[in-house]
Amino acid sequence: NDRGFNLSFQYANNAIRTSKYNIFTFLPLNLFEQFRRLANAYFLFLLILQMIPQVSSLSWFTTAVPLAIVLSITAAKDASDDINRHKCDKQVNNREVEVLIDGELKKEKWMDVQVGDIIKLENNEFVTADLLLLSSSEPLNLVYVETAPNNCLDKFKGTLTVNGQAYSLDNDKVLLRGCTLRNTEWCFGLVLFGGPDTKLMQNCGKTVFKRTSIDHLMNILVLAIFGFLATMCAILSICNAIWEANEGSAFTMFLPREPGVSGSLSSFLTFWSYVIVLNTVVPISLYVSVEIIRLGNSFFIDWDRKMYYPKNDTPAQARTTTLNEELGQIKYIFSDKTGTLTQNIMTFNKCSINGKAYGENNRGERKTPRVDFSWNQLADSKFTFHDQSLVETVREGNPEAHAFFRLLALCHTVMPEEKKEGELIYQAQSPDEGALVTAARNFGFVFRSRTPESITVMEMGRKVVYELVAVLDFNNIRKRMSVIVRSPEGKTTLYCKGADTIIYERLHPSCSNLMKVTTDHLNMYAGDGLRTLVLAFKNLEEKYMEEWRKRHNEASTAMEGREERLEELYEEIEKDMTLLGATAVEDKLQDGVPQTIEQLAKADIKIWVLTGDKQETAENIGYSCNILREEMNEVFIVAANTAEGVRRELQSARRKMCPDAAEEPSVIKARAGLFWLKKTQTVQDEKVNGEYAMLINGHSLAFALEEDLELELLRTVCMCQTVICCRVTPLQKAQVVQLVKRYKQAVTLAIGDGANDVSMIKAAHIGVGISGQEGMQAVLSSDFSFAQFRYLQRLLLVHGRWSYLRMCKFLRYFFYKNFTFTFVHFWYAFFCGFSAQTVYDEWFITLYNTVYTSLPVLALSLFDQDVNDRWSFQHPQLYAPGQQNLYFSKKAFVNLTALSCYSSLVLFFVPWAAIHDTVRDDGKDIADYQSFALFAQTCLLIVVSIQMCLDTYHWTAVNNLFIWGSLAAYFAVTFTMYSNGIFVIIPSAFPFVGTERNTLNLPNVWLTIVLTSLLCILPVVAYRFILMQIRPTINDKVRHRARKDPPPTPSLHRPVRRVSTRRSGYAFSHSKGYGDLVTSQRFLMMRPVKSQAMRFSHIAPTEN
Repeated sequence: NDRGFNLSFQYANNAIRTSKYNIFTFLPLNLFEQFRRLANAYFLFLLILQMIPQVSSLSWFTTAVPLAIVLSITAAKDASDDINRHKCDKQVNNREVEVLIDGELKKEKWMDVQVGDIIKLENNEFVTADLLLLSSSEPLNLVYVETAPNNCLDKFKGTLTVNGQAYSLDNDKVLLRGCTLRNTEWCFGLVLFGGPDTKLMQNCGKTVFKRTSIDHLMNILVLAIFGFLATMCAILSICNAIWEANEGSAFTMFLPREPGVSGSLSSFLTFWSYVIVLNTVVPISLYVSVEIIRLGNSFFIDWDRKMYYPKNDTPAQARTTTLNEELGQIKYIFSDKTGTLTQNIMTFNKCSINGKAYGENNRGERKTPRVDFSWNQLADSKFTFHDQSLVETVREGNPEAHAFFRLLALCHTVMPEEKKEGELIYQAQSPDEGALVTAARNFGFVFRSRTPESITVMEMGRKVVYELVAVLDFNNIRKRMSVIVRSPEGKTTLYCKGADTIIYERLHPSCSNLMKVTTDHLNMYAGDGLRTLVLAFKNLEEKYMEEWRKRHNEASTAMEGREERLEELYEEIEKDMTLLGATAVEDKLQDGVPQTIEQLAKADIKIWVLTGDKQETAENIGYSCNILREEMNEVFIVAANTAEGVRRELQSARRKMCPDAAEEPSVIKARAGLFWLKKTQTVQDEKVNGEYAMLINGHSLAFALEEDLELELLRTVCMCQTVICCRVTPLQKAQVVQLVKRYKQAVTLAIGDGANDVSMIKAAHIGVGISGQEGMQAVLSSDFSFAQFRYLQRLLLVHGRWSYLRMCKFLRYFFYKNFTFTFVHFWYAFFCGFSAQTVYDEWFITLYNTVYTSLPVLALSLFDQDVNDRWSFQHPQLYAPGQQNLYFSKKAFVNLTALSCYSSLVLFFVPWAAIHDTVRDDGKDIADYQSFALFAQTCLLIVVSIQMCLDTYHWTAVNNLFIWGSLAAYFAVTFTMYSNGIFVIIPSAFPFVGTERNTLNLPNVWLTIVLTSLLCILPVVAYRFILMQIRPTINDKVRHRARKDPPPTPSLHRPVRRVSTRRSGYAFSHSKGYGDLVTSQRFLMMRPVKSQAMRFSHIAPTEN
């Protein structure tokens, strides 16, 4: 604890930093990042070109003003995002913890904690850094923490040297940052690693800048546009050279060339002049408009009251503002289980005792009153049960009921804590065990205390101390647990609980009738999605027991074949048992989970569960929340312990699902990305008849993720509707996500609530954090967060789908209006000697994108919706176009380019033909350049505004204001800028004086505007109408129905009763070996932790 000495080693401090800038680096770094965008760098180059008089025919401000606006808005947005990161970092770094300094405990900020410090933590506090546990308030210096081991976080090797004596350190003696101290008053720890060196930060995965598929497509399209621009400029410069050679000499008399400028040099300069004139084909405001749209749609998520969880005062939050539209394109969801799908709260709902069923008839419907346990002074006030007859049966002294609850009070590894008389706290290895022991407590059989040799129970108010003879522990093969106890009267009994199939094999033949009745009850419980256990007992003769114990001691101390010999003894004694009944425990799902999963499945989204829980637990939850269904053709289990075994199991499953499929996967290799430098490999989907699911264990997954097996794994699991990966590490979670990203070219989403989900959240295209009970690490690493899993369907089916629809409409319209604007310049070049003269007024060019067309398209992109949220929930199939990328793609881009080309032809040649050789009523000529420029730009703005109206599905006051207001603003600005007053002030900047009065007061001009608009719009309307009649989309059908029918009523979150004959396996999340610890002199007091809990024990080193 010598800070001065420790500082000499230059260990990392405990501060974390996720922000990108500080006050000094913001401006240079942000400008550097912005100019890395191709479009911004291009417009900076244009601005430089416009400073050259021989090249530019446009004033510098036509590019400088829009570029400055774009850079400023983007910088403000980036600054806002980074300020939020600084706030989050500051919040974490400024947390306080007690540090032992000069023999006194002093408050220090987390960021000031150093390696070598000794710190004190108290109950419910986050662990500050990676600590070596020195001591705690609990027996044997135990502490209990919440959250699961991260990748390799369960491995630690070190050596502690005290007074020349070396002591080995392993993970049992280490507390990791990211955990939360639970049910432990205090503990002291020595800081081993701080800040970025902590195992949590080392395993959080690399933070990558996530970009949407539309971002990548836009970059490719912008590159293609550059090529198209260069082609147009080259064509026009060549035409200029030809024109100069053939016609130009006739004009040199009154328009002489500058000294030293030849025809070839003139052509070269014309190329760069047209780069400036046609620059609008590369939209300068594209990226900033996209950022504004995303920011606005992010606010809609933040403000959505239907995603607000009042119980915890937690609103939904869009933590990243750059990924909204990708929420409308999700194909695969990777979900954690505990705390994400479930509440991790177990409740004792029903039971069957001696052939009679107790508990509610209808799960979820509280028709019967809550049982009053006031007669039991030691009852848990939080426990609820709704069948009074069971209390009456117990209080009447029914021997079977007493034996049933006596078993629950004795057969477990739970530890009690009684700090005050009668205030019992059970420290359970899993919530399941805690629920059963609490049930026994409330029904009068109160587990009070234990020692390595005894268990004390209060039975209906009478204290009974049982001698604990042996614990026959659970493991994955046994799927059962037994205890052997001796009562004060000297009666020795074996009590056993376990999976029904396992217990039934070991029952006495006399139990056959009772077994049939109990089986019916188990089927009923399984149909409700409850987790079931069967209970049985056996009375043992003392003589046999003495002989068995002797053999048990010999087997326990054997150096070879110990496990096999013990297993034989367990098998011998656990037979001919008498059936007592069965329990039914509910692992409470979060509200609305089954309905959400059902909706997402209808949207053709595949859901994979990646959990650290054991197979049986995950499988039970799979059935409870409808990920697994009884009607599925088959549920495959991959659990081999060798690479070859995993290969065989995967191939066997694949051949059953698709017998005609080729043995080798079909992999399509291609190139993608900017300049087509990125190589991609895509594994094709294969058609499967029927619905299948797969469960795969973590050790099998480790083999399957190896390079020679990964394609076989991916090919097989993608044939399944549902995949559940059990006992997986966080790194494996991330590897599964990356495998799908790499070979499926589909958009992925990962959702979790704990620190062990961070790597998965960062690996997926979209990361969603549940702000639950496992801290905020997942939320801090996520792109979106909310409090309940059920909000995911609203995030995707409503906000995601609308965001994708709006973004695609925006891009289609944005490129259309800019291309149409630019192509008119191209046609005009053939009438101006390819001289790079602009067809529009310079002020119109400056204001077209920034004022006249910016607000209407933003309104469309923020408020448009094809159908409302109720119809979106009613028809999840509306989500499919986003997954298939139908609304904006390279094909859609080519189509809109063709439409822009047609519109520009109409917009140029119809007005040109209308005023060519035309005179006014007074005989004056109106076919001058300025009149034609005003005529053409007015037609253009009206046509693109009408096109906007056609694309708007959902009209709001804002849409109306912006569309009609922009047109009104255009005419107001035009009349102002073309007025005599402005001309007098700055004649060189406003040369179009009086043009609007001479042009817009002519009837044939307005008639031509109407004709031009009809010629541009009618083909679009006709095409859409015919397509809707011949090949209507799901969107067309639902919109048609929405116009006729009232909106569907919101669905209520009623529990879904699942009809099933399947029963759960052993329900508990046990690990092998706790029975030995309970009966040892190092007996462990287990605290209530989550099913994914880490448990740390530490024996303080001594000098002995």
